[in-house]
Amino acid sequence: MMVDPADAVLKSAAFKRRSLLKVGVGSAMLLPAVASPARLFAQVSTSSAQERAVLAVAKQQVERNTAVLWKTDIAGIADFGLHSAVPRFHFANLENGTVRSFLVAHGKGSDPDHDGWLNHYSNVEGSNATSRGAYITYEWYSGKYGTSIRLGGLDSTNDAALRRYIVMHSAWYAEPSHVAEYGKLGRSDGCFAMAPDDFREALWHLSGGRLLFADSLSVPQMPAMEQQAGEPAAGPAGTMPRPPV
Repeated sequence: MMVDPADAVLKSAAFKRRSLLKVGVGSAMLLPAVASPARLFAQVSTSSAQERAVLAVAKQQVERNTAVLWKTDIAGIADFGLHSAVPRFHFANLENGTVRSFLVAHGKGSDPDHDGWLNHYSNVEGSNATSRGAYITYEWYSGKYGTSIRLGGLDSTNDAALRRYIVMHSAWYAEPSHVAEYGKLGRSDGCFAMAPDDFREALWHLSGGRLLFADSLSVPQMPAMEQQAGEPAAGPAGTMPRPPV
């Protein structure tokens, strides 16, 4: 009987594969047992004094305004008791207990000497000053400063926010490079101005009915393990945070 050469080749290849599999299985059974590596778990880091304080403020303010908020997972806490050269705009995640901090500029009316410190608040139209209090973040829109986030003031100290066009937006003068060159950020017209990359984080994580709270809190910047009890945290160039305005 004639044998097709192609069939012979295929049958030979199949036989070799079966043989190799048998040898492989048998060899594996003869090999000594090797312990599989232990599963690695992420270590839970101890939160800093700053993070605990920020989360406490965020929780308190969200609870105070929960009836009007659309989302309560993340809150923005702007600590204007700190110099503009340090990250003082904290995104507090109340679901997983983490905090991320960014640079944010204050209004020129709150810092007439342009020394990087917020000296006073105002809710008056035309003051170009920052207003303290709780805000609700609204939708995105495209305006004078490009894509921005509307803000609604929830307290008597900032209830003119919509009329004053106080919003969140990106700005070149809120970049870290501005701090590197001038030792401070530029000033807004009362808005919460952030570096463009940081503002994109705000668009995704802070807009859409969440809380933004602004006040002079002077929350320490130094981790708890590095800060001596009762020692105030140093600001840029060794300066100390100012007392609450």
